[in-house]
Amino acid sequence: MDEFLERVGPERAWAATVVTLAVALIGGALAFPQQVYVDFIWHYYWGPVVADAHGWSCVAWADGAEIPCNQAGADAGPTASPGYTFTSYAGYIPTLILFLIGILFLIRRLAIERYRAGFYALFPFMLFGGALRVVEDANVAAPEMVLPFPWTGLIISPLIYFTVAFVAVIAVVVSVFLERGGVVSGYEYPLFGIGVTALTVTVGFLAYLAATETWVSFHWRILVLTLVGATLVTAITWVAIDRFAPEINEGTMYMGLVVIWAHAVDGVANVIGLDWASRLGWDQNLSPKHPINEAIVNITGSVLPQSVVDVTGAAWPFLLVKLAAAVAVVWVFDRTIFEDSPRFAVMLLITVVAVGLGPGTRDMLRATFGI
Repeated sequence: MDEFLERVGPERAWAATVVTLAVALIGGALAFPQQVYVDFIWHYYWGPVVADAHGWSCVAWADGAEIPCNQAGADAGPTASPGYTFTSYAGYIPTLILFLIGILFLIRRLAIERYRAGFYALFPFMLFGGALRVVEDANVAAPEMVLPFPWTGLIISPLIYFTVAFVAVIAVVVSVFLERGGVVSGYEYPLFGIGVTALTVTVGFLAYLAATETWVSFHWRILVLTLVGATLVTAITWVAIDRFAPEINEGTMYMGLVVIWAHAVDGVANVIGLDWASRLGWDQNLSPKHPINEAIVNITGSVLPQSVVDVTGAAWPFLLVKLAAAVAVVWVFDRTIFEDSPRFAVMLLITVVAVGLGPGTRDMLRATFGI
């Protein structure tokens, strides 16, 4: 394998891998449409996006038509529900890795060296991704959909990760050229500005809907409690690390603080959204869409007495799991990793933050705007 990569080159090997997989998938779908497309691609990947885009709890494949399950006959094909399954995870994770490797090659081509500056400059894009997903939630909740399907599929999880990453990559390229042209002193400044602008426009659109539409509301207490709660548990975790195990954060330094805060937002947003949103002004609670937090809620609800769950809720262990996972990631990224491959290490940390802050921002804003 090493000889092959040396002879062909890693970039060509990556391109060949992507093309081969794409041809195999498309060719298989054309040659065996039922087995490859309907029973696999549609059932596990595109069907959940269709259901999510239309606000259906379940969608059925009925001889090429995609209809709600309650309208499908007994002989309808496979069904799909919004959210993820372990099978879809098994496909999305390798795809994400391939995508990250491609971005890594692009960054190498651009000869970017100040990786930590880029990490902080990309932070608004991670918030932007979650806010953009809520725009699609609002589109589904609207009496009449404004954004057409299938284009809305691009802002539904997990495709939205690739959409936001594409926007961020374009912003990086533009920012680097602005720096090389002497327009700015560092690429991180326009990059951060583009991210903040995208985030401001997106959240501003949601605020506009809340001010002008009856089907969108605004519950400021949910927003404040989520941000304050996430910041508080992050501070406690950070102080504990600094006092009892400072070696955990020797490699990431303050990037580790961002990682922990991002997953704390996800954890706190789940706790508040799943258990307490209806007590903070919204007329309902969120429902879990990921198999992990759904399993945690179900296990907690079955283990603890109902009288205890009524007081504590059932989602709070998810926050502990998120914090433990974030600390573990920070620990793994020690000083050696940054010395050996700083570019790849920062790229992976950006991904870690995105997969926490993206869903967390979405849950927080969904509950905040009552969508």
